[in-house]
Amino acid sequence: MRGTLAELEAVVTVAAKGGFRAAARELGISSSALSQQIAALEARLGVRLFNRTTRSVTLSSAGEQFVAEITPALTAIRNAIDLTDEHRSEPSGLLRINTSVGAARMVLAPLALEYLRRYPRMQLEIVTEGALVDINAQGFDAGIRILEAVPPDMISVPINRLIRPAIVGSPAYFSTRPRPKTPADLETHRCIRARMASGTIYRWEFERRGDAFTMDVPGNLILDESDLILRAAREGAGLAYLSEWQLGEDLAAGRLIRVLEDWTAPYPGLCLYYPGRRHIPAKLRAFVEVVREMRWD
Repeated sequence: MRGTLAELEAVVTVAAKGGFRAAARELGISSSALSQQIAALEARLGVRLFNRTTRSVTLSSAGEQFVAEITPALTAIRNAIDLTDEHRSEPSGLLRINTSVGAARMVLAPLALEYLRRYPRMQLEIVTEGALVDINAQGFDAGIRILEAVPPDMISVPINRLIRPAIVGSPAYFSTRPRPKTPADLETHRCIRARMASGTIYRWEFERRGDAFTMDVPGNLILDESDLILRAAREGAGLAYLSEWQLGEDLAAGRLIRVLEDWTAPYPGLCLYYPGRRHIPAKLRAFVEVVREMRWD
């Protein structure tokens, strides 16, 4: 009647992911193997843990109770395994971090690659998503987001103190248009607008001498990825609102021209964050150390 640890992990993962395909990717096995694990456990227990249709997989009432009971035990087992890792000469295993695409580009070289150089027995998985997720429920060790997006119940470690936005356009774009001197001038310009993960259109943020406001800028091109916005700006499609970090080479080479610089104030930068628990696994503590040593402003 007992389930193996792999079967119990399979049930919890399918419940968290809401389906066999996503859970199988998470666990690194095939969907058929995962289905067989759960079917074998259900057969021994004599109850159905999941209600399956062609469109969805949901927990049965028995499954809900089962997951609620085994989740704390599985967490305790994972913590016990983490504690044994303290006796290793160096961290090993898999560290999973959730972040956005833009943040991943910023931290890959200075942090992630340095971490793997120092700890070659570690595996590091960085998963990028536009929307903020519950890192606990989704099986991540930590997340990296801008400070204002970090959940209040998490421990946060600053990576960079400030991120500076910039409004840019190409020389070709400005060859037929005057450069805007105030945000109000944008009403006569084409702007490349950004669709956020929430589905809303990003309102450009402005601040000068304590005067702060947002603006729904005009434009006939809407994109949902910053690299695409940057490429469109280079091609003269319109003005773009991007991170200064992303624009360094283009500004230096003259491929893009910055405008309204005195209206774009910096905002709090990226943070590494993780659950506030008593025991922090060695693999995560080692990453925190790298963040603190490599932090840039």
